[in-house]
Amino acid sequence: MSESLYDRIGGEAAVNAAVDLFYRKVLADDRINMWFEDIDMDRQRAKQKAFLTFAFGGPANYSGKDMREGHAHLVARGLNDNHFDAVMENLGATLKELGVADELIGEAAAIAESTRNDVLGR
Repeated sequence: MSESLYDRIGGEAAVNAAVDLFYRKVLADDRINMWFEDIDMDRQRAKQKAFLTFAFGGPANYSGKDMREGHAHLVARGLNDNHFDAVMENLGATLKELGVADELIGEAAAIAESTRNDVLGR
């Protein structure tokens, strides 16, 4: 069996570092930081770490809402493709900054991109 993306990027330590850096970038990005104004960021980071661990093939401890349900209230407030693109850009920049190989960044981006229609309620 081939190693999961989770293992190939460095497991729990790598996912934790990526999520922390990712949210620093997101909160500094005026295109999307307004979506996080009233969010408990410690809770958000924990949810994102669990989700990425699961999505990248690591231990499945994610018990949050599915993408469609979890983002429906944001779609109602205008969440759109431009916002999704900004999140994708920040994810790619985060992984690059952490020294993740381009091939693995591509795999991570494909996994994230596969959630677009659910996140945007389509």
